Amino acid sequence: MSSEVLLRIEGLAKAFVPAKPVFADVSFTIDRGEFVCVIGHSGCGKTTILNVLAGLDTATAGHAFMDGREISGPSLSRGVVFQSHALMPWLTVRKNIAFAVKSRWPDWTADQVDEQVVRNVALVGLAAAIDKKPSQLSGGMKQRVGIARAFAIQPRMLLLDEPFGALDALTRGTIQDELMSIVRQTQQTVFMITHDVDEAILLADRILLMSNGSETAAGYRPGNIAETVVNPLPRERTRAGLHHLDDYYPLRNHIMDFLVKRAKAA
Repeated sequence: MSSEVLLRIEGLAKAFVPAKPVFADVSFTIDRGEFVCVIGHSGCGKTTILNVLAGLDTATAGHAFMDGREISGPSLSRGVVFQSHALMPWLTVRKNIAFAVKSRWPDWTADQVDEQVVRNVALVGLAAAIDKKPSQLSGGMKQRVGIARAFAIQPRMLLLDEPFGALDALTRGTIQDELMSIVRQTQQTVFMITHDVDEAILLADRILLMSNGSETAAGYRPGNIAETVVNPLPRERTRAGLHHLDDYYPLRNHIMDFLVKRAKAA
């Protein structure tokens, strides 16, 4: 993992009601090749932060920089995978991904586009389904296509908004392991939102614990990154072996304690 900063967030805030920002003064950095998860209760502003990073929303205050340039709108340098796969139902897997590849490299030949598509479909284990339409795929397969499409444009950063939240536990676990394998191969930088503590522990190098806005004796306190936890577990961890690692239960208990006692759920 490189020590070079790719993303810098400075004093980010979002307010729908001026006197009560959802969150305020959110600041953090992400290094190249680093996998960072943010975890917190619903309403703390996790998705809003991701949407600002994707260029799909604007902050009330503060700044977000990638490669030293302020984020001002969507860009193919940032790939996004949402909980909904967002595939075009009338196109095959091949054509769904080719559409993104051609947007990224409009001067490429058809053979170059197809080579990129085939390589990334193979990466997520869907070579046999490359010419099927989304209606012919399971939920887990559709999410794999969404991940392949995001990787196919070779983004500098991958933004994941609870991409496995709608999947059953077995499918979710399988794709988590696949994602970790792909990230290791590509050294991809990832920012991910999750509600799943074990998912964060499995995937992340660092976990940002986010608090909700709440009323206190001193007045309203906006949500914020309350704590940053560095994952002490070996990076070559697997889902099946996670609970055998010495530091797993102390880490999990620390995060659960935060969510139950200190996150101030709305």
